[in-house]
Amino acid sequence: MHDVSFVLVGLVAVALAFDFLNGLHDAANSIATIVSTRVLRPQYAVFWAAFFNFIAFMFFGLHVATTVGSGIVSPEIVDDQVVFGALMGAITWNLLTWLVGIPSSSSHALIGGLIGAGAAKAGTGAIVWSGLTKTGAAIVLSPALGFFLALALVLAVSWLFVSQTPLKVDASFRWLQFLSASLYSLGHGGNDAQKTMGIISVLLYSHAEGAAEFGVPLWVVLACQSAMGLGTLFGGWRIVHTMGSKITRLTPMQGFCAETGGAITLFTATALGVPVSTTHTITGAIVGVGAARRVSAVRWNVARDIVIAWVVTMPMAALIAALFFALTRWFG
Repeated sequence: MHDVSFVLVGLVAVALAFDFLNGLHDAANSIATIVSTRVLRPQYAVFWAAFFNFIAFMFFGLHVATTVGSGIVSPEIVDDQVVFGALMGAITWNLLTWLVGIPSSSSHALIGGLIGAGAAKAGTGAIVWSGLTKTGAAIVLSPALGFFLALALVLAVSWLFVSQTPLKVDASFRWLQFLSASLYSLGHGGNDAQKTMGIISVLLYSHAEGAAEFGVPLWVVLACQSAMGLGTLFGGWRIVHTMGSKITRLTPMQGFCAETGGAITLFTATALGVPVSTTHTITGAIVGVGAARRVSAVRWNVARDIVIAWVVTMPMAALIAALFFALTRWFG
C-alpha cells in the first residue's frame, strides 16, 4: 500500500510538472501579441497572463477534463504505467519543440501520449474513437475558426475606424488589447489546465477500487490551475518571438483582433468539452490578421513549419509514450 501511495504521489507530481511545462510552453499563446505590439513589456505580460490563467476555473465547467480523462482511452485500462507513458511522451515532445522554438501543441502531445500508452497496453480497442474524432477535427477547425474570426474582426474594425487617423486607432487599441489579452488568457487557462486535471483524475479513478464514476476533485482543479499559472510566469521567450514577430508584424488593432478571435474559439471549444490546441488557435488568428493586410504580409514558410509540427505532434508523442510504457513493463 505504501508503494502504491508513493507511486501515485510521484505520478501526480509528474502530471503537475507537465502542467507547469504546458504553461511555460504555451505562455506565448497568451502574451505573444501583447508583447509584440509593445503594449506590455514581457515581464509584466507574463504576470497578467498567469493571473487570468489561474482564475479560469471560476468561469468554465470541467467538460474538457472529462473528455481527456474518459473520452480518449477507456478509463478501465488506465493504470500507473499508462499514465507515466502518456506524460513522458508529452513532456519529451514538449521539451524538444520548446528547445527549437516550435509552437507545437501541448494538448495534442498529451492526447497522443494517452493514445500511444493506452494502445501499447490494450491495443486500438482501448481508444474511445468518438472522443478522438472530436479532438482530431478540432486540429483543423480551431485554427480555421481563429483565422476567419480574426480576419472578420480586422475588416469590421477597419470599416468602423476608417475616418480616424492611424495614430488615434493605435492609441485606442493599445488599451483594448488589455481586454483581449485577458480574455485569451482565460480561454487558455480554461482549456489547457483541464487536460492535466483529466489525467490526474483518471489516475485517481484507477486507484479508487469500486469507484462508481469518473469525477474531478476540487484540489486537482486548484493544483492544475496553480501549476499552469506558475509555468506562464516563467514564460517561453523563444516561442514568443516566433508567434509575435516571425509569422507577421502586428499593430495593437491587429493584436486585439487576433486575441479576440482566438478567445471566442477557445470559449466555444471549452463549453463543448473539446480539448483544442491554444497554439493552433492563436496561430490561425495571427495568420488571419496578417492575411487581411495582404497575403504577402504573412511569412508562409514559418507558418508551414508550424503546420508540419502540428501534423507530427500526436504520432510522435504517441510513439515516445509507447516506448516509455514498454520500458516500465521491461523494468517492472
